[in-house]
Amino acid sequence: MDATSTTGASVPRPVLILDFDGTVALGDGPLLAYARAVAAHAASADALVTAVAAHLAAPSADAIDGYDVVRRVAVAEGIGEDALAAAYTASRAQLGTDEAPVTVAAGLASFLRTTDAERLLVTNAPATRLDAALASLGLEGLFDRIITDAAKPAGLETLLDSLDEDVPVLAVGDVWRNDLAPAHARGHATALVGGYPDPTADPTYRAATLDELLPALAEWVATAHVPFSA
Repeated sequence: MDATSTTGASVPRPVLILDFDGTVALGDGPLLAYARAVAAHAASADALVTAVAAHLAAPSADAIDGYDVVRRVAVAEGIGEDALAAAYTASRAQLGTDEAPVTVAAGLASFLRTTDAERLLVTNAPATRLDAALASLGLEGLFDRIITDAAKPAGLETLLDSLDEDVPVLAVGDVWRNDLAPAHARGHATALVGGYPDPTADPTYRAATLDELLPALAEWVATAHVPFSA
Protein backbone atom coordinates (compact mmCIF):
# COMPACT_ATOMS: atom_id res chain seq x y z
CA MET A 1 0.00 0.00 0.00
CA ASP A 2 1.25 3.48 -0.82
CA ALA A 3 2.15 5.81 2.00
CA THR A 4 0.26 9.10 2.09
CA SER A 5 1.73 12.33 3.42
CA THR A 6 -0.17 14.98 5.36
CA THR A 7 -0.56 16.86 2.08
CA GLY A 8 -2.38 13.90 0.55
CA ALA A 9 0.38 13.06 -1.92
CA SER A 10 0.77 9.36 -2.59
CA VAL A 11 4.30 8.02 -2.17
CA PRO A 12 5.18 4.48 -3.29
CA ARG A 13 6.44 2.30 -0.45
CA PRO A 14 10.22 1.97 -0.79
CA VAL A 15 11.81 -1.40 -1.51
CA LEU A 16 14.89 -2.75 0.26
CA ILE A 17 16.69 -5.58 -1.56
CA LEU A 18 19.19 -7.44 0.62
CA ASP A 19 21.65 -10.15 -0.34
CA PHE A 20 22.13 -13.13 2.02
CA ASP A 21 25.68 -14.56 2.13
CA GLY A 22 28.18 -11.92 3.18
CA THR A 23 25.47 -9.33 3.80
CA VAL A 24 22.76 -10.72 6.08
CA ALA A 25 24.59 -13.94 7.02
CA LEU A 26 28.12 -13.25 8.19
CA GLY A 27 31.20 -15.31 8.98
CA ASP A 28 33.41 -17.84 7.24
CA GLY A 29 31.46 -20.89 8.47
CA PRO A 30 29.68 -21.65 5.16
CA LEU A 31 32.88 -20.95 3.20
CA LEU A 32 34.91 -23.38 5.28
CA ALA A 33 32.14 -25.97 4.99
CA TYR A 34 32.37 -25.53 1.22
CA ALA A 35 36.16 -25.84 1.39
CA ARG A 36 35.93 -29.06 3.41
CA ALA A 37 33.49 -30.52 0.89
CA VAL A 38 35.79 -29.51 -1.98
CA ALA A 39 38.77 -30.95 -0.11
CA ALA A 40 37.35 -34.45 -0.49
CA HIS A 41 38.50 -34.18 -4.11
CA ALA A 42 42.00 -32.86 -3.30
CA ALA A 43 45.28 -34.72 -2.92
CA SER A 44 45.56 -33.32 0.61
CA ALA A 45 42.29 -32.28 2.24
CA ASP A 46 43.96 -30.54 5.17
CA ALA A 47 46.28 -28.56 2.91
CA LEU A 48 43.40 -27.29 0.78
CA VAL A 49 41.32 -26.18 3.78
CA THR A 50 44.38 -24.49 5.29
CA ALA A 51 45.06 -22.69 2.00
CA VAL A 52 41.46 -21.50 1.78
CA ALA A 53 41.55 -20.19 5.35
CA ALA A 54 44.75 -18.27 4.58
CA HIS A 55 43.28 -16.74 1.43
CA LEU A 56 40.07 -15.78 3.24
CA ALA A 57 42.16 -13.95 5.83
CA ALA A 58 44.01 -12.05 3.10
CA PRO A 59 42.10 -12.32 -0.19
CA SER A 60 43.65 -11.27 -3.46
CA ALA A 61 42.58 -7.92 -4.84
CA ASP A 62 40.66 -9.50 -7.71
CA ALA A 63 38.64 -12.01 -5.63
CA ILE A 64 34.90 -11.44 -6.03
CA ASP A 65 33.88 -12.89 -2.66
CA GLY A 66 34.65 -15.77 -0.32
CA TYR A 67 33.12 -18.37 -2.60
CA ASP A 68 35.36 -17.16 -5.40
CA VAL A 69 38.32 -17.57 -3.04
CA VAL A 70 37.40 -21.24 -2.48
CA ARG A 71 36.90 -21.77 -6.21
CA ARG A 72 40.30 -20.29 -7.08
CA VAL A 73 42.14 -22.48 -4.57
CA ALA A 74 40.28 -25.55 -5.83
CA VAL A 75 40.93 -24.82 -9.51
CA ALA A 76 44.62 -24.37 -8.75
CA GLU A 77 44.52 -27.90 -7.32
CA GLY A 78 42.97 -29.22 -10.53
CA ILE A 79 39.48 -29.71 -9.11
CA GLY A 80 36.79 -29.43 -11.79
CA GLU A 81 33.49 -27.58 -11.97
CA ASP A 82 31.35 -30.68 -11.41
CA ALA A 83 33.14 -31.44 -8.15
CA LEU A 84 32.83 -27.79 -7.10
CA ALA A 85 29.09 -27.79 -7.79
CA ALA A 86 28.57 -31.00 -5.82
CA ALA A 87 30.64 -29.68 -2.93
CA TYR A 88 28.68 -26.43 -2.84
CA THR A 89 25.38 -28.31 -2.74
CA ALA A 90 26.65 -30.50 0.08
CA SER A 91 27.88 -27.50 2.06
CA ARG A 92 24.51 -25.73 1.89
CA ALA A 93 22.93 -28.66 3.71
CA GLN A 94 25.04 -27.58 6.71
CA LEU A 95 24.09 -23.88 6.62
CA GLY A 96 23.51 -22.49 10.08
CA THR A 97 24.67 -25.65 11.87
CA ASP A 98 27.81 -26.09 13.95
CA GLU A 99 29.53 -27.20 10.73
CA ALA A 100 28.69 -23.95 8.92
CA PRO A 101 27.80 -21.34 11.55
CA VAL A 102 26.65 -17.85 10.62
CA THR A 103 26.17 -14.64 12.57
CA VAL A 104 24.20 -11.47 11.89
CA ALA A 105 24.67 -7.73 12.34
CA ALA A 106 23.51 -6.91 15.86
CA GLY A 107 21.00 -4.27 14.79
CA LEU A 108 19.57 -5.92 11.68
CA ALA A 109 16.57 -7.67 13.26
CA SER A 110 15.41 -4.47 14.95
CA PHE A 111 15.91 -2.48 11.76
CA LEU A 112 13.91 -4.93 9.65
CA ARG A 113 11.18 -5.18 12.27
CA THR A 114 10.62 -1.42 12.42
CA THR A 115 11.45 -0.16 8.93
CA ASP A 116 8.55 0.99 6.76
CA ALA A 117 9.67 -0.60 3.51
CA GLU A 118 9.08 -3.75 1.51
CA ARG A 119 11.89 -6.06 2.60
CA LEU A 120 13.19 -8.48 -0.03
CA LEU A 121 15.87 -11.11 0.49
CA VAL A 122 17.40 -12.02 -2.87
CA THR A 123 20.12 -14.64 -3.05
CA ASN A 124 21.81 -16.75 -5.68
CA ALA A 125 21.95 -19.58 -3.15
CA PRO A 126 19.36 -22.37 -3.09
CA ALA A 127 16.59 -22.54 -0.50
CA THR A 128 18.36 -25.37 1.34
CA ARG A 129 18.25 -24.63 5.11
CA LEU A 130 17.67 -20.93 4.45
CA ASP A 131 14.56 -20.74 6.64
CA ALA A 132 16.37 -22.53 9.46
CA ALA A 133 19.35 -20.20 9.17
CA LEU A 134 17.12 -17.11 9.23
CA ALA A 135 15.36 -18.44 12.32
CA SER A 136 18.69 -19.06 14.06
CA LEU A 137 19.68 -15.46 13.30
CA GLY A 138 16.45 -14.06 14.74
CA LEU A 139 15.21 -12.99 11.30
CA GLU A 140 12.29 -15.37 10.82
CA GLY A 141 9.30 -13.58 9.30
CA LEU A 142 11.16 -10.30 8.80
CA PHE A 143 11.28 -10.44 4.99
CA ASP A 144 8.21 -9.81 2.87
CA ARG A 145 9.61 -11.90 0.01
CA ILE A 146 12.49 -14.35 -0.27
CA ILE A 147 13.88 -15.13 -3.71
CA THR A 148 16.38 -18.00 -3.94
CA ASP A 149 18.37 -19.23 -6.96
CA ALA A 150 18.05 -15.64 -8.14
CA ALA A 151 20.76 -15.85 -10.82
CA LYS A 152 22.02 -12.34 -10.13
CA PRO A 153 22.99 -10.09 -11.82
CA ALA A 154 20.52 -11.04 -14.58
CA GLY A 155 17.95 -12.11 -11.99
CA LEU A 156 18.19 -8.75 -10.27
CA GLU A 157 17.45 -7.07 -13.60
CA THR A 158 14.32 -9.22 -13.87
CA LEU A 159 13.23 -8.28 -10.36
CA LEU A 160 13.76 -4.58 -11.01
CA ASP A 161 11.76 -4.88 -14.24
CA SER A 162 8.83 -6.17 -12.17
CA LEU A 163 8.72 -3.08 -9.94
CA ASP A 164 6.89 0.13 -10.78
CA GLU A 165 9.24 2.74 -12.21
CA ASP A 166 8.49 5.26 -9.46
CA VAL A 167 9.22 2.90 -6.55
CA PRO A 168 12.30 3.97 -4.56
CA VAL A 169 14.78 1.08 -4.39
CA LEU A 170 17.85 0.50 -2.24
CA ALA A 171 19.94 -2.59 -2.98
CA VAL A 172 22.29 -3.85 -0.25
CA GLY A 173 25.01 -6.42 -0.86
CA ASP A 174 28.67 -7.38 -0.73
CA VAL A 175 29.31 -8.10 -4.43
CA TRP A 176 29.03 -5.01 -6.61
CA ARG A 177 28.57 -6.72 -9.96
CA ASN A 178 25.88 -9.13 -8.74
CA ASP A 179 24.04 -7.36 -5.93
CA LEU A 180 24.26 -3.67 -6.79
CA ALA A 181 25.42 -2.79 -10.32
CA PRO A 182 22.06 -3.47 -12.02
CA ALA A 183 20.28 -1.23 -9.50
CA HIS A 184 22.93 1.49 -9.81
CA ALA A 185 22.61 1.46 -13.61
CA ARG A 186 18.92 2.37 -13.23
CA GLY A 187 19.62 5.23 -10.85
CA HIS A 188 18.63 3.39 -7.68
CA ALA A 189 20.45 3.73 -4.37
CA THR A 190 22.99 1.07 -3.41
CA ALA A 191 24.86 0.09 -0.26
CA LEU A 192 28.07 -1.94 -0.47
CA VAL A 193 29.22 -3.85 2.60
CA GLY A 194 32.33 -5.91 3.24
CA GLY A 195 35.97 -6.07 2.37
CA TYR A 196 36.19 -7.38 -1.21
CA PRO A 197 37.20 -4.39 -3.35
CA ASP A 198 35.84 -3.75 -6.83
CA PRO A 199 37.39 -0.83 -8.72
CA THR A 200 34.18 -0.36 -10.71
CA ALA A 201 32.02 0.04 -7.59
CA ASP A 202 30.29 3.38 -7.10
CA PRO A 203 27.76 2.80 -4.30
CA THR A 204 25.60 5.42 -2.62
CA TYR A 205 26.70 4.06 0.75
CA ARG A 206 29.69 1.94 1.73
CA ALA A 207 30.92 0.42 4.99
CA ALA A 208 32.96 -2.51 6.27
CA THR A 209 30.01 -3.90 8.25
CA LEU A 210 26.24 -3.84 7.90
CA ASP A 211 25.85 -2.44 11.42
CA GLU A 212 27.76 0.65 10.28
CA LEU A 213 25.35 1.04 7.36
CA LEU A 214 22.06 0.67 9.25
CA PRO A 215 21.71 4.35 10.26
CA ALA A 216 22.16 5.39 6.63
CA LEU A 217 19.64 2.78 5.48
CA ALA A 218 17.10 4.00 8.05
CA GLU A 219 17.62 7.59 6.90
CA TRP A 220 17.17 6.54 3.27
CA VAL A 221 13.85 4.82 4.07
CA ALA A 222 12.61 7.90 5.93
CA THR A 223 13.62 10.19 3.07
CA ALA A 224 12.04 7.89 0.49
CA HIS A 225 8.67 8.42 2.18
CA VAL A 226 8.84 12.20 1.74
CA PRO A 227 6.93 13.29 -1.38
CA PHE A 228 8.89 15.29 -3.94
CA SER A 229 7.94 18.95 -4.20
CA ALA A 230 8.68 20.74 -7.45
